[in-house]
Amino acid sequence: MSNIYCPECEAEIDLAADTFVNEIVVCPDCGIDLEVLSLDPPEVAPAPMEAEDWGE
Repeated sequence: MSNIYCPECEAEIDLAADTFVNEIVVCPDCGIDLEVLSLDPPEVAPAPMEAEDWGE
């Protein structure tokens, strides 16, 4: 589909044609989880970390 750049390490990431908004993609270079915010124009941001609830 299109190429974007990782906000952490600037590596080029190729988004597949079937990528959808809110999908989590992984940077192939640094391994960070990225959330797809927009497809037109393509935009990603670091995915929010889920807090552990430890059964509370």
